[in-house]
Amino acid sequence: MTPDFLRLGWVRHGQTEWNRQGKIQGSTDIPLDEEGKRQARLLAERLAAERWLWNGVVSSPLKRAAETARILADRLSLPLLWDERLKERSFGSAEGTTLEQRLERWGPEWRKQVADMESDDSLRARGRSFVEDWLRERPGESWLVVTHGGLLARVVRMLCPSVDDPVIRNGSLTVMEHTQGKWRVLVHNCTAHLQTGELERKWK
Repeated sequence: MTPDFLRLGWVRHGQTEWNRQGKIQGSTDIPLDEEGKRQARLLAERLAAERWLWNGVVSSPLKRAAETARILADRLSLPLLWDERLKERSFGSAEGTTLEQRLERWGPEWRKQVADMESDDSLRARGRSFVEDWLRERPGESWLVVTHGGLLARVVRMLCPSVDDPVIRNGSLTVMEHTQGKWRVLVHNCTAHLQTGELERKWK
C-alpha cells in the first residue's frame, strides 16, 4: 500500500417515488420508497459478504442518501459522517418535473435554459474539493460514499476520463482506488446485488 492510498466505494442512493415517476429531484428532499430501502439492504448484505473492509460511511445529508447510508452503516457497524458537498446538483425550477414536462417548457436544450440550475463547474468543484480533502486527511483508509447520480457521474469522469457513464443506477456500487498519484476503477455502476434469483439469495 502506497502512502497516498485511498479507496472510495461510491454508492448512489436507493430509489425514491420521484425516481419511479421520472421526476428530477436535485436539492428537493425526497425519502426512499420501499424499493429503495430494499436496494440499500441488499447492498449492505453484499458489502458485508465481500472482502473489502471499510473505515466508515460518509453521506450527503439529503434524506434519500442519508437513509441509504444509515442502512449501510448499521449493517456494517461503521461510523457515519455527513458532508454537504455530496448533495445533488440543484436543478432550480426544473425540480419536480418529468422529461416530457421539461421538453415542453424549455425545449431539448432545457439544461441551458433553466437559469437557476447549479452549473457543471460548480458541481465538479464540489466533487473535486471532497476528493482532495479525503486524499489529504484519510490516507490509507477505505470509505463508503453515499451520494447522487449527477454528482457521482461527474466525479468518476473527472478522476477517470476513460469511464463515461452518465446514467448511474439507484443502489449501485462504484469502487475506486488511488495509488501512486492515479485513480483506477475496480467496480463501476454495479447492481448485481439487486438482481433476482441466485444473486439476491446469495446476499439475502
